[in-house]
Amino acid sequence: MDPAASPAAPAARTDAARRVVVAVSGGVDSSVAALLLARAGHRVEALFMKNWEDDDVDGRCAAAADLADAEGVCAHLGIPLHRANFADQYRARVFARFLADHRAGRTPNPDVLCNREIKFRAFLDHALRLGAERIATGHYARVRTRDGRFELLCAADAGKDQTYFLHLLDQEQLARTWFPLGELHKPEVRRLARAAGLGTHAKKDSTGICFIGEREHRAFLRRYLPAEPGEIRSIDGAVLGVHEGLAFYTLGQRRGLGIGGRRDADAAPWYVVAKDPVANVLIVAQGHDHPRLYHRGLQAEAVHWIAGEAPASPLRCEARIRYRQREQPCVVEIDADSVQVCFAAPQRAVTPGQSVVFYRDGVCLGGGRITAPLDPS
Repeated sequence: MDPAASPAAPAARTDAARRVVVAVSGGVDSSVAALLLARAGHRVEALFMKNWEDDDVDGRCAAAADLADAEGVCAHLGIPLHRANFADQYRARVFARFLADHRAGRTPNPDVLCNREIKFRAFLDHALRLGAERIATGHYARVRTRDGRFELLCAADAGKDQTYFLHLLDQEQLARTWFPLGELHKPEVRRLARAAGLGTHAKKDSTGICFIGEREHRAFLRRYLPAEPGEIRSIDGAVLGVHEGLAFYTLGQRRGLGIGGRRDADAAPWYVVAKDPVANVLIVAQGHDHPRLYHRGLQAEAVHWIAGEAPASPLRCEARIRYRQREQPCVVEIDADSVQVCFAAPQRAVTPGQSVVFYRDGVCLGGGRITAPLDPS
């Protein structure tokens, strides 16, 4: 493995010291990333990004608390901390697309776009202006060079691997990026933080929308999207209730449908199996494994290949259609920036707006945005 792929490794000490700016969020992962780089002898600085202005949750300013934790870590490590506000870029490049996808009835994944546009573009550009040679983050992933190209590898900790969210990165971004946690497992990261006396060692992992944080998703969307009520129908056309708007539901969803048990049906729970945006109808069926929830393939667009060019078609590889899913064998037919994917086994809840990400031999090849489920003949 390229020593630059893991500055925590002893081999990193043989590399010339680099000036590296670490994205610190106030969490344990970025704290340990900074710790390992400093221990490896690099000239480490940190940058705290604020990318959402309206971050007051129930009267508590989450960003202020995270900043205080970041300041404590940097003071403990003796490294300078810079601050930057990318809220305008986030709203224009990420959040506007997030809302547009919801309006169209899709279920977007803003973390994917946030990584490309904010963490590895706005942050990278800012770090370079500060004089950095490299940037680093607390993501669980690895980078190596092979045949003159940079490859994005899955993390050693399969349960924390974040390559799914990083599949839109390009060669230029990977060339400048280190992932110090790529060879570590999460319990090791917490042990390192505790042993080093970092106050973030027991801090809960952040969840929710990238930079926006933990919100009740439907309530948050109501602030930006109008209600557009319509019928909830069963797959045979029976009207079962009323939905608030297709934007507020996703395929495979069970909770929040408000239709409960019915005298003319069994007690099995209802799940969203399709949306009809023309008729503004939400279509549901009973049972977690109802056949309408499964498809053998999908179509995707805006496909990005990390190597900089598409592989030969057809491509036999594996794919994920959601974070932490086990990689699924498939065949990919490639046509310019779109693909058709045929899986070896049916996949549950293939969701337009989400990402399909391709892998082979532990290497993340790239991915695209799902536009429709398919059932190839």
